[in-house]
Amino acid sequence: MAYQPLKMAAHPCAAETLINSEFPKAHRILNPVESVCMKNMKLEALIFDVDGTLSDTERDGHRVAFNAAFDEFGIGWHWDVETYGQLLAVTGGKERMKHYAKTFLNNQGLADNFEQLVPELHAAKTKHYVRLLSTGAIPLRTGVERLLNEARRKGLRLAIATTTTPENVTVLLEHTLGKDAIEWFEVIAAGDIVPAKKPAGDIYNYALQAMDLKPEQCLAFEDSRNGILSSHNAGLTTLITINGYTKDDDFSGAALVLNHFGDTDIPFNVISGHTNNHKMVSCDLLYKIHSANQHTFK
Repeated sequence: MAYQPLKMAAHPCAAETLINSEFPKAHRILNPVESVCMKNMKLEALIFDVDGTLSDTERDGHRVAFNAAFDEFGIGWHWDVETYGQLLAVTGGKERMKHYAKTFLNNQGLADNFEQLVPELHAAKTKHYVRLLSTGAIPLRTGVERLLNEARRKGLRLAIATTTTPENVTVLLEHTLGKDAIEWFEVIAAGDIVPAKKPAGDIYNYALQAMDLKPEQCLAFEDSRNGILSSHNAGLTTLITINGYTKDDDFSGAALVLNHFGDTDIPFNVISGHTNNHKMVSCDLLYKIHSANQHTFK
């Protein structure tokens, strides 16, 4: 599917008066018509990142699969846990390999056909990653399945916005939630479907356009600095669940930062934000966060 730029509806709510169009959503100055319209907007959809948010896939999933691909092709690379943590500053597997070659190896000792080899390496990595997922070795994070099921019961629409491949998304959902789980999500915005990956807002703008929704009608869920930059660039209120690689990231502007979504007998820890005494992320809490952030324009 080709990427199409988000089209603004010919409705008064779409008119935005900005002092500086480069300001993130939290700093926009709204005209009176838009302010009234936004107060009437209800929460319609939840948009989820995948890696690190739905499942803690990076250290024991993607990293292991990359190393298996490197071994398969005999290129002599190995990414340990610390090195991979540094590489996560770059989104996209192909982009990450090129960054490693340039930054860690100074582009020395590379195969003559390295540029052509990168897509082949990435395809092999995906194969190994899918195999890992199919063993059930990578579960969903705490509270994810409960929240998704509750959201569906409440009639909230679901979508995904991720830099990983569509195949990776499908296999993760099928092996953690069941064969029909992919149908739970109205939009799967994944991989190279947009020209610029996170921290650009393209992937979220794509999802919003596909659902015909405005940012003010949605909440986004992320786990990393690049993730929240991407969601904020699309104007989305964002909740963060950190992981081992992202616990020290800057999450300025997040509506809420937690260690995980929480579950019935496993309360979350609040890193920043207010939860009104909630112990797990529920639809009730999300409605409250959405309502509060409808009016947070500083």
